[in-house]
Amino acid sequence: MEAWVPLFDIFMNSPSPEFEASLWLQQSFNASSATTITTGSFLSLLTKPCDAVVSDSSSPSTKRVMWVQTLPNVVQSRILSFLALEKQRFCSRDLSRLARNVLSGDGEVEFWVKRGARNLLDQVSESSYEWISSLGLDSGGERVNEEFEAMPDWLKDTVGDSDLLLPWLPISPDELNSGTHFVCCGDDLDELVVDTGDGEERVDVVIEEIEIVQSKNAPLDAEVQNTAAGLKAQILTFESSSKTGGLAVQIHELCLQRGGDSFAILGLIEPWKADDEAASVLISHLSDGSEEELGWPSQVVCSIILPKLLVLEEPASRVLVTATIEYCKLHQRAAVYGLLFPLLLRRGGINNPICDVVVRIIKECLHPAHVSAFFQKLLCEEEHVRSFICLPCHQYLISNELVWTESLFNLLQNILNHNVHLTQDSIDHLVYRVQELAEAFSKSLKFGNFLLCLVTKCSPFLKSYKISLTEAVEHTNTLVTKSILSKLSVL
Repeated sequence: MEAWVPLFDIFMNSPSPEFEASLWLQQSFNASSATTITTGSFLSLLTKPCDAVVSDSSSPSTKRVMWVQTLPNVVQSRILSFLALEKQRFCSRDLSRLARNVLSGDGEVEFWVKRGARNLLDQVSESSYEWISSLGLDSGGERVNEEFEAMPDWLKDTVGDSDLLLPWLPISPDELNSGTHFVCCGDDLDELVVDTGDGEERVDVVIEEIEIVQSKNAPLDAEVQNTAAGLKAQILTFESSSKTGGLAVQIHELCLQRGGDSFAILGLIEPWKADDEAASVLISHLSDGSEEELGWPSQVVCSIILPKLLVLEEPASRVLVTATIEYCKLHQRAAVYGLLFPLLLRRGGINNPICDVVVRIIKECLHPAHVSAFFQKLLCEEEHVRSFICLPCHQYLISNELVWTESLFNLLQNILNHNVHLTQDSIDHLVYRVQELAEAFSKSLKFGNFLLCLVTKCSPFLKSYKISLTEAVEHTNTLVTKSILSKLSVL
């Protein structure tokens, strides 16, 4: 989803969405990171089934629809026009299926959406019936897009020239038949057990989907350790911005050019112990424009900013917040995985000072669609989806579960007021937590204000929860309890 956020931003805000979307798609596939997105993944996202609330004069209900059908009508129309324009980049069979599913809504489909779907269906339909002659009596009714689904020539050549079973995996046919097999163990999938028949050997693996940066646990050279110790002593005594900027250059060189294991080196230097002014200078000088968002930028965030915020009990200094905001604007994914995730999973929960910093980062650095995706992962029950990056010495400050506090409810209220549209499963989880925590926060005005905001902003998604939410709100006793009950009564 995150890879397609810029494209959806074009569909929502651009005055010429089809042209700009086509240009963005072409540039994305020509970029070095083109392999991270595919047109198939975009169609899979659009056709992903989800539940939508249907307003009815008698009683509300839910029905199963495609994810694209939950978007505003104008966005749906623009997406369908874009798909028709760039049909050669997509599988014709999948485009046809998408258009037919949109049209199956009959009278419920808005006029321009229906027109876009019909145009797309016309564009991908066969212009002649010559292909029918190639079908036998026992042929299937649906033609396979052979050109789109065929194996690329370069892959065929690679397979033919290689003795490996799969060219990208170091497994030969002999090794496969020898009885060696791989078993994933552990809920976090951070270990791999290789069973060779004579015993099990446990090895570390890198999980591409989670993309967690971990220390290599390799011993550092004595020279590197001595240099790190010297840098640590100099950082603690801030003399001038120019001198601290020079220290940042040395840290960058030591971590990325000389040392090798930057996590271990940063753990020795302890840059988070510098005062806020020195830390702000380090942050500004360590922003090297790296495109590897979950690499060096995340390590800078989690080794300088994160430790300071995890123990924050008073409002953060202006100089630290300003430097943090500027860095997060440049490195948004690093801000999410190296700062926001571990902060909100703080052991004991977030407090008001942390809440204030997080609100500013979200409002000033991230797109609302990005924030919606972030909270969907945060509220998800599966721990591996909540991946984050931090130094080993700070892991004890972070919990595996979200701790619900008044400040967290205050944060969620700010998010909703920022016009962030949460997904249906995020709303479902919030409703579940409201029912669970209503008695514990029965006299909390922050909890009550969050509930009032939730019912006001997300009313279309709450109709099926009207009775259960009403029962939960009746357990509260705040200044806004009657207002919440009044809004629930008209759902």
